[in-house]
Amino acid sequence: MPDQITDPQDPRLADYVALTDVALRRRIEPEGGLYIAESEKVIRRALAAGHRPRSYLMAQRWLTDLGDVVADAEAHGIPVYVGEHSTIESLTGFHLHRGALAAMHRPTLPAVADVVRGARRVVVLEDIVDHTNVGAIFRSVAGLGADAVLVTPRCADPLYRRSVRVSSGRSLSLAVSKNSSFIVTLPSSKMPRVISSAGNATLCAASPGLGSRVRSSRSTFTLPVITMKNSMMTKTTSIMGAI
Repeated sequence: MPDQITDPQDPRLADYVALTDVALRRRIEPEGGLYIAESEKVIRRALAAGHRPRSYLMAQRWLTDLGDVVADAEAHGIPVYVGEHSTIESLTGFHLHRGALAAMHRPTLPAVADVVRGARRVVVLEDIVDHTNVGAIFRSVAGLGADAVLVTPRCADPLYRRSVRVSSGRSLSLAVSKNSSFIVTLPSSKMPRVISSAGNATLCAASPGLGSRVRSSRSTFTLPVITMKNSMMTKTTSIMGAI
């Protein structure tokens, strides 16, 4: 049976504390090896991607809509917490109008070589620091058929709750790798460009079929690449969303 909660200070609910405190969550989620999935759609996409739940938190009505998920959780000993909206809001810091949250085990990001192996279209995000923008890019490029996304360390966390929600869960289904440096050689130039935390690269798109070279510290790969820089993000997302 789901556990009824009435006390927002319940230590069992520590994964869900202060979800609107960006600075706090950016620190504790990676350190704690978790991320938060919000809404039925995102929870189901997280499970479909093979991610493992730590617990669920939801309002009463979602026990029906997520009945199969709840049943599977109970069968595997995964806690399901149910509470009034007021209790959940006191705990999380916002009104949970989407009804359900899941604390998920954060997956280990694969190496660049593993992410791009066999990929036909790869997106590189350079220092895009806004979570909403990152989520919007993931949603757009998933619709355009991207196979993988490489992000630099200064990028906003693709698994932060807002990023995941805005992406409609697409940041959970695309292959993602984070690396300190990618060297991208465009088909139109023989000079390599370093995509790094320095933030000096400009927006550029390689034509599919021509191929670009992406090098990590150990390997070189040839594949179509789209790179995005923070200063061009808003315009780029609008263009991609309209295609």
